[in-house]
Amino acid sequence: MTLRASAMLVLLSVPALATEPGDRVLGAILPSSAHKVAELRYRSGEDLEAVLKFYKGVYDPKNYPRKSVVNQPGVKAVHLVNPSGKGWEGLNIYQANDEVRIYVVPADGSGVKKKKAAPKP
Repeated sequence: MTLRASAMLVLLSVPALATEPGDRVLGAILPSSAHKVAELRYRSGEDLEAVLKFYKGVYDPKNYPRKSVVNQPGVKAVHLVNPSGKGWEGLNIYQANDEVRIYVVPADGSGVKKKKAAPKP
C-alpha cells in the first residue's frame, strides 16, 4: 500500500467533528465542534452544511421545523424551532464572515437572565 493510499484510508476512517453530539445548553444539543464565544452563543469548527446535516440527524425536520431567516451574499441563516418550547425556543444557525455560529434562543421562563435596557434620561 502506498503512502497516499494509507493517508486516504486514515482520513476516511476519521468521523467529521459535527457528527458527534457535544454539550447541552438549556436542553439543546450542540455539535462537539462548537465552542462558547458568549452567553448562549457558540462558534462551530465545521462549515454550515455539516452543522445543518448534524442537526438533521439530531432533530428530525418533521418535528423540529426549519425556517430560512436570511439568504444574502455572504450570510446564510436558518432558525430551528423547538416545538415543546421547554428550555429553549429554537436555534439560530448562521454563517457570516466565513464563520458558523449557533445561538440558543432561550424559552420564556428558562431562568436565563435578560439584560435590562439602560434607563432613558
